[in-house]
Amino acid sequence: MLAQVKQIIAVASGKGGVGKSTTAVNLALALQAEGKKVGLLDADIYGPSIAMMMGVAEGTRPATADGKSFTPVMANGLETMSMAYLVSDKTPMAWRGPMASGALQQLLEQTDWGELDVLVVDMPPGTGDIQLTLAQKAAVAGAVIVTTPQDIALLDAQKGIEMFTKVKIPVLGIIENMAVHLCSNCGHEDHIFGSGGGEKVAADYSTQLLGSMPLDRSIRERGDSGLPSVAAEPESDIAQRYGSVARQVIEQLAALDDSSGPEIVFD
Repeated sequence: MLAQVKQIIAVASGKGGVGKSTTAVNLALALQAEGKKVGLLDADIYGPSIAMMMGVAEGTRPATADGKSFTPVMANGLETMSMAYLVSDKTPMAWRGPMASGALQQLLEQTDWGELDVLVVDMPPGTGDIQLTLAQKAAVAGAVIVTTPQDIALLDAQKGIEMFTKVKIPVLGIIENMAVHLCSNCGHEDHIFGSGGGEKVAADYSTQLLGSMPLDRSIRERGDSGLPSVAAEPESDIAQRYGSVARQVIEQLAALDDSSGPEIVFD
């Protein structure tokens, strides 16, 4: 039930472990802080993490008004939906691609989303069935690519950009996680995973580097505790960085012609 959703953005990565879900959660909260009505869909069918990161208690199940659609679970002011609400934490989703794609379609279309300015979709890593299903079933306004400065992560990020280009979904920009480590004792900055990679990839694909996030323990701790950085410490440097990203995303979404969805073309 997407009729009341104005725009959809996908938060994606070419590989796992780069902080994509952390980015999706904090970006959604930062968009909300900018005055937007925001929903958050966990499209990572095999490894859903949004419920834990948003502080939703294990065993929470979405209500249903008519037996055919789900009512989103409210968390930190966001309308959320995840496969984690339908199975236990220990249930492995041992499904083939078509089954996972069908589950995504149900979560996307059978959730009774309210009047949302933006629906943020936390994608699974990679460029497979789930990504193509979303491109086919929803008018995605744009995608945000998450990476780290590490060469192998940047290589996979490029594959993600290429995939969205093929399905005619604009890439709004790149977010670089774990860009620099600031020593808590002496203040020394160390680019553990390299530097400048995100900016170079953005330039190569005529997009922009939306922001660089430090390798900061508090980001991980806040996510694990169920109260992400933007919600827990809205005045912190971390929250301000996500706020800057959110404002850039809003500017780009406003510039897009949202009167019609992107044309889907498969070569």
